[in-house]
Amino acid sequence: MSEFKGIPINRRGSGEKYVTPQGFTAIRDGIKRSAAADPLVVGRKPRWLRARMPAGARFEEVRGIVREHGLSTVCEEAKCPNIGECWNAGTATLMLMGAVCTRACRFCAVDTGNPRGWLDHDEPANAARTVQLMGLGYVVLTSVNRDDLEDGGAGHFAACVRAIKAASPQTAVEALTPDFQGDSYAVETVVDSGLEVFAQNVETVRRLTHPVRDPRAGYAQTLRVLAHAKRHRPGILTKTSLMLGLGETDDEIREAMHDLRETGCDVLTLGQYLRPTAQHLPVARYVSPEEFEVYRRQALALGFLECVAGPMVRSSYRAERALERNNCGLGEPSAPAVTTAGE
Repeated sequence: MSEFKGIPINRRGSGEKYVTPQGFTAIRDGIKRSAAADPLVVGRKPRWLRARMPAGARFEEVRGIVREHGLSTVCEEAKCPNIGECWNAGTATLMLMGAVCTRACRFCAVDTGNPRGWLDHDEPANAARTVQLMGLGYVVLTSVNRDDLEDGGAGHFAACVRAIKAASPQTAVEALTPDFQGDSYAVETVVDSGLEVFAQNVETVRRLTHPVRDPRAGYAQTLRVLAHAKRHRPGILTKTSLMLGLGETDDEIREAMHDLRETGCDVLTLGQYLRPTAQHLPVARYVSPEEFEVYRRQALALGFLECVAGPMVRSSYRAERALERNNCGLGEPSAPAVTTAGE
C-alpha cells in the first residue's frame, strides 16, 4: 500500500483494476491484462533511440522547485526523455483533470476508468501557481479525455488557461486538448481562453485509427476539430502529432499530411511509437532519423509552418522553438546520451 494525500492506494500491477483516491475504479496503464498479449521484448533498440541525460543549471533549479512545492508535470510523470532539454529552456507540460482517462487507446499507458464527474476545482489556481514558481516562458497544458463531463472538460481547461494568463501574462500557452467528441462549442470555449496554440493529436493514419485509438476517437473527428479551431480563430496556431512505427505506409503518411493541411493545420510533429507495456500494441518498425528527415521535408513542401520530426520527438518537444524552421535544433551537437530501456 502507498498513500496519496494520506489516503491509502492499492498499487496494482499493469493492466489490473484499483481504486483511486477519489473512490472510483480504474485500470493501471489503461489496458486490461490479457493472456493473449504479445510479450514485451526487452532488448537493444536502434542506436539512434537515445535520450539526453537531464542536466544543466536551469534544469536543476526547476527540479528543486518541483520537489520543494510538490508540483506535478507530465515531463516527470511520463518519464519524458526530453525533460532536461525542455526544462532548461523554460518549457514544461502540465496534465489537467486528473490522471484517469475515460478512453483506452492501445498506444497510451494513462490509467483508464470513469471519474464520474470528479474535478479538482482548485486546479486553475494551482496550475497558475506552478507556472509562476517554475518561471515558465512557455507551458503546454494537456489532459486526459473526460467523456464523463458534459462539455468534456472544456470549461475547466479554459479556466486553467485564463488563470495562468492572469498570473503570468508573459507566458505563452499551448493547449493539447481532447477531441471533446467533436463538440464545436467545446472547441470554441478553449480557443477563446487566451492561448497561443491549439493542438489536437490525430495520432496515426486513417487506416490504423482503430485499433490504435479508442472507438470514441476518430481520424475524421480530429480533422474536424482542428478545422473548426482554425475557422473560429484564424490567427491561432493549430498543431497535431503523428506516431510512426505502427505499420503505416509512406503513402498513408503523405495522405495524413495532406488531410491535415486541408484543415489549415500549421505545425506537425512526428515521433517514434514505443510500446509502454505488453498489453499495448507492438512496434511494427523503428523509423530511422534519415526517414524522419524525408517526412519532414515532405511536410514542409505541403505548407506546414514547421514539422518537428525525429525518433525521440513527442507532441510537446521544445514547443517554444517550433517556428524557428530548424527542426527544433535536432541537428545540433547533442549532450551525453543514454539508451532507453524497454522494447
